[in-house]
Amino acid sequence: STRYIIMSMEDISERKRRRSAEVRGREEEEEEIVGPLPAEPEKSSKKRKVLPYEKVYLDNLPCAEMYEKSYMHRDVITHVTCTRTDFLLTASVDGHVKFWKKQENGIEFVKHFKAHLGRLTDMSASPDGMLLCTTADDKSMKIFDITNFDMINMFRLQCTPTCCVWVYAGGAATPAVACAERESPVVHVYDGRGENKAIAVLDKLHSSPIAFMEYNPQFDVVISGDEAGMLEYWGGVAQLYRFPKNVKFEHKTDTDLYEFVRHKTLPLRLTFSPDGKLFVVMGKDRKVRVFHFLTGKLHRVFDESLQFFSDLQQKKPQLPNMEFGRRLAMERELEKMPAFSLTNALFDDSGNFILYATMIGIKVINLFTNKCVRVIGKEENVRFLQLTLHQGQVGKKPVLSMETEVSDNPALRKDTSDPTLICSAYKKNRFYLFTRKEPEDIKGGDNDRDVFNEKPSKEEQMAATQSTGGTRVSGSATLHTSLGDIQFKLFPEYCPKTVENFCVHASNGYYNGHIFHRVIKQFMIQTGDPTGTGTGGESIWGGEFEDEIHPSLKHDRPYTVSMANAGPNTNGSQFFITVVPTPWLDNKHTVFGRVTRGMDVAQKMSEAKVHPKTEKPYEDIKILNITLK
Repeated sequence: STRYIIMSMEDISERKRRRSAEVRGREEEEEEIVGPLPAEPEKSSKKRKVLPYEKVYLDNLPCAEMYEKSYMHRDVITHVTCTRTDFLLTASVDGHVKFWKKQENGIEFVKHFKAHLGRLTDMSASPDGMLLCTTADDKSMKIFDITNFDMINMFRLQCTPTCCVWVYAGGAATPAVACAERESPVVHVYDGRGENKAIAVLDKLHSSPIAFMEYNPQFDVVISGDEAGMLEYWGGVAQLYRFPKNVKFEHKTDTDLYEFVRHKTLPLRLTFSPDGKLFVVMGKDRKVRVFHFLTGKLHRVFDESLQFFSDLQQKKPQLPNMEFGRRLAMERELEKMPAFSLTNALFDDSGNFILYATMIGIKVINLFTNKCVRVIGKEENVRFLQLTLHQGQVGKKPVLSMETEVSDNPALRKDTSDPTLICSAYKKNRFYLFTRKEPEDIKGGDNDRDVFNEKPSKEEQMAATQSTGGTRVSGSATLHTSLGDIQFKLFPEYCPKTVENFCVHASNGYYNGHIFHRVIKQFMIQTGDPTGTGTGGESIWGGEFEDEIHPSLKHDRPYTVSMANAGPNTNGSQFFITVVPTPWLDNKHTVFGRVTRGMDVAQKMSEAKVHPKTEKPYEDIKILNITLK
């Protein structure tokens, strides 16, 4: 028995050894599953990139969700540009140019020129901010002294120009300006202050007509793009307008400059970074490409195509579906218009960020981390196109170092800048200013952000003449309906035209007998269409009238009275009453009233049984009449 016990102990120890070996084997197998050791450094290499002092850079960029102010031209604005001399220059399609001076807060109008009789084709400010050039299809080129806001020269051209650019750096003896022909790939270079005679003619740069030109003052090089999608480098006056010797390639095959031809698309606009080492190009395929200037190699590509936004909307909705569909339709229309070629991208003063307009607003991209850090103007009801940025303190020299910028020394931080992004927009005769202030943050004044700095049009004068017999507006109204009374307060001080339209219609009995033709439970009730179909109705002036959206009137609460429309500035007679907060309707519909009594009646209407396709109640709910007080 003793031997049996000893053998059993040996068996037990043997089993333990086997088990430990099995455990070690399993641990080794598990270690093999994890992968080889070189995989661990890869995890550390994917560590999130952080841009040093990113917050300081972002604090010197606009951040407001809504524009602070807008100013007018008589016609659609096509070009906007800021200069180092703190001037803002705007030009409209009718050939008019306006000079504005950047102030510590906002801008101030300086001078207005009717520069051209024909359609304006391009505008370019010199790198030193001293001279301005404009071209138009009246075959003329005008030169302006920016700081003295005066026209100093005029060129009569033998051809129709497409684009122009200044080709000189600060201190050059000859302020050369280049102008490209529309019909042929020829560039004429003039002395901006000289005679009406070209000092150079470049006819071997391109094989197709040139669409744009941009000058890099840091390296004295111009990059031009033609209608075939080719990009070409050529030097300034010192390099005799030949291929530059200060770049790091000799043949385009060593670069990515064939990118647009390869993808069968066209470059639209090009902008250099402040140090000249990068440039960004907007493509007709809606891709934003960033290149290294010296090597011509592609650095980054950002896809802003409609397909990308459609896929993104399905995965993670960026906008309400109805609003997204409206913007998508506008984008498809824009693609077919000449205005699409005006879209640009630009760098901030640090060169770490690029800004460009998309269908969902103006994106701010951090090139260091490759991330979108901010979207400006997403809630606005306009499609922004061309951008220009003013970041420096007015009348001050730029900050010499980042250490000075981040310093807490009050002697170094006496003033605060007013970073301003200026934008043109599709089919708009206004330009818009985005700052770090929201419209409701502005103290004093009437808080009206759309400045009417132009004389009213004939239509506006006629409308004003018709209403001179006394404004017929009221402070409140009561809807007497077949289900009960709904009383609401009106806001004529914020949206006078909308309230006048409603009150005149109401006093004339226009709404009497109208049905609530569209009812959606837990959303709203809609009426004001004499046809009862949702497609009829007009204003008291005939046709449609513009929006009167005020920043203090929002759809942030139930029982809000607002105008129905089919898009921007298409108000007629239809209006609706919400029964829940509907913030997605802000900046799209004019709020002109709030229900004060009869909320239960409105709620009861919203719960009526409706046809599932037309959203029309099976049993008519009618307006009997409206009483005004």
